[in-house]
Amino acid sequence: MNFLGIEINIKNVPVLDETFIPLAKFNSAFLKTAKEPISIAIERNNELIAVYDTFIHKTDEMYSADCFYIERLVKLLLWAKGGFKVYICGDKKTANYIKETYSKDGKRAFDNKFMARVYEKEFEVISLPYYEKPKENELSKPLGRHLDGCRIGFDAGGSDRKVSAVIDGEAIYSEEVVWFPKTNEDPDYHYYGILNALKSAASKMPRVDAIGISSAGIYINNRTMVASLFLKVSDELFNKKVKDIYIRATKEIGDIPIEVANDGDVTALAGAMELEDTNVLGIAMGTSEAAGYVDKDGNITGWLNELAFVPVDGQENAMIDEWSGDIGCGVKYFSQDAVIKLAPRAGIALSENLSPAGKLTEVQKLLQKNMLCAIKIYETIGCYLGHTLSLYACVYDIKHILLLGRVMSGEGGNIIIKVARQVLESEYPELFEKIKLHLPDEKSRRVGQSVAAASLPFRD
Repeated sequence: MNFLGIEINIKNVPVLDETFIPLAKFNSAFLKTAKEPISIAIERNNELIAVYDTFIHKTDEMYSADCFYIERLVKLLLWAKGGFKVYICGDKKTANYIKETYSKDGKRAFDNKFMARVYEKEFEVISLPYYEKPKENELSKPLGRHLDGCRIGFDAGGSDRKVSAVIDGEAIYSEEVVWFPKTNEDPDYHYYGILNALKSAASKMPRVDAIGISSAGIYINNRTMVASLFLKVSDELFNKKVKDIYIRATKEIGDIPIEVANDGDVTALAGAMELEDTNVLGIAMGTSEAAGYVDKDGNITGWLNELAFVPVDGQENAMIDEWSGDIGCGVKYFSQDAVIKLAPRAGIALSENLSPAGKLTEVQKLLQKNMLCAIKIYETIGCYLGHTLSLYACVYDIKHILLLGRVMSGEGGNIIIKVARQVLESEYPELFEKIKLHLPDEKSRRVGQSVAAASLPFRD
């Protein structure tokens, strides 16, 4: 296959998506002929900087390929690690392309505005000579694994909220309550739901020494920056009552250590604690693609890990992500959207009256009957995953992959893992030897999640 003047050899092609171009394959083929050094540095909160050194061609003939490669790489780094300032070091022409593309009126205006909101600073792209590239400044945070004392672990999900009272690492009480955070406009609804859960757990222990919170969204210094749980809350009320919602609620329990972390990171932490190992990337395939990561030191990095927005497919007719307006992003390959996208290609007609979750259920019913059309859908997703893990490995140092979520439930999860392993072994043998794929059962995941959340804060 030739794409932008780059010859790409793909042995494993998804059965229902024959024009799929794995970005991992494009990147490796691109780098075989690219020899001119260039560096991408991305700055986020607290002056932390991620640096990625690579190469381009710097020729007129390969300009389009250079721009495509760097732009997709910038997007990968932005959504994996996060940041509000991008430095392109080593080629002004490419830097100007990225600056225009990621401007407020450019193709990536969504990314510009999203990152500006998360970090509360204007988003910008800066061109520098290669020799002036910033120095890397990464600092992971040793959250979790603190099991001493009486702790509360709270998990805020989109359909239910869970809370546990944990004493010396053992959950002595757990409670799940159905709630509707995504459809409620009043932040007091969320606040009192959180507070009531914390009070319920606190009443089961002689005291509360620390509170750990696992919540969908992006959190910096325990403040809510962006979260779908508060989707209907106005910007004015969000700034007034949501940004510090967990800080305010925990103060009602006492002046005690608290820690708020993204639920994907807490899932990865729970997996790392269960596996008694490090370098764990958790990927949940549900409504969207959620992720979390625990590094070589067993720490949470503070990266965004928003892999739903990371591009994984280079083909020009890839499906559009309605939110960001971009194409080929993970959400359309590793979520219920992927199943729905692939169903008509497999010859499955799904009623438009069904919800996305309902459509997934219909395909899962066909899979239970061992229907070949449904099997092909999961084989295709498994092929997507095998190729994409190589892309993720460019940013994450991975030993273990935890695969979770509704798409991974039942026989579908087994098929996805089987095909992903086959792709890794065939196309990326070094990665195959290094990475282990895991499918934890729901019961152990839920218990582990509450204990992991409770273990987040350190107490003197």
